[in-house]
Amino acid sequence: QGYCQDKYRGQLASVHSSARNQELRKLARTYNTFISPWIGAVTSCKAGKWKSYWEDSSPWNYANWAPTQPLHIVTTCTTLSVRDGLWRSRFCLQLRPFICQY
Repeated sequence: QGYCQDKYRGQLASVHSSARNQELRKLARTYNTFISPWIGAVTSCKAGKWKSYWEDSSPWNYANWAPTQPLHIVTTCTTLSVRDGLWRSRFCLQLRPFICQY
């Protein structure tokens, strides 16, 4: 998120519809067909409850989690699978491609 803000003056992408999810998946596949990129969803425990939210503070009105996701162990960031379009929790410090929006 910080790199996206500092270098591109943007935010990690938020996804609010199935159509947008598929659009971003297609975009990601043109870059790399194996490594799933970061999107702007974060899952963390707040006031004793696990909650997912968008880094850009937009409404949480759509989700496309893979089965058993998101993880509720530690704060996690989210990848958009280039293979199936589903979202998965990942440790936030992993180096991956990312989708920035402006």
